Amino acid sequence: MPNVIEVDHPLIQHHLARLRDRSTTPTEFRALVHRLAALLAYEATSDLATEMELIETPLTTTTCRRVTQRIGLVPILRAGLGMVDAILDLIPDAEVWHLGLYRDEETARPVRYYNKIPATRPVDTALVIDPMLATGGSIIEAIEAVTAWGVPRIKVLALLAARPGISAVHARFPEAPIYACAIDPELNERKFIVPGLGDAGDRTFNTMR
Repeated sequence: MPNVIEVDHPLIQHHLARLRDRSTTPTEFRALVHRLAALLAYEATSDLATEMELIETPLTTTTCRRVTQRIGLVPILRAGLGMVDAILDLIPDAEVWHLGLYRDEETARPVRYYNKIPATRPVDTALVIDPMLATGGSIIEAIEAVTAWGVPRIKVLALLAARPGISAVHARFPEAPIYACAIDPELNERKFIVPGLGDAGDRTFNTMR
């Protein structure tokens, strides 16, 4: 699939196996989300712009590269919060702008209830973060909000992405690259990813009913 990057790394596949397992506890689930988010973000940020800088080491002077772009993280509440700290470990100066969406269980459509994205001074690159790209509705809403902000480069980071959701996102925003740990084939009648891992938000925050 064009503009879709499935990060097929042995460590990702190892941690993803435990993430999918229904017996994984919420404590371990959160730790796995953290590890996978870091590995995914490492791949997704490989083309950030840098500039040369002269520094002094304890022995001499040398030139090094540093990132010059403003990076914005846009986690989709609430499940996206589980991925933020891992990415901030890699990019401590990143800005975090929250976007609250929930899925109407009858229509499976996203409903926006919170938007902290500003109207001015857009970042250079925005990473839209959600563990699950299922129907694509929430991701589309998020990209629309970030596009309205004026961000020139937008990337989507999802632990799991379903093919129908990828197609829906790229039908609206074909230029937005999607980074995923795995691509699953389908959705069930409740619009959950299959084989998937269940509800990432409930498993992260221990609210399974």
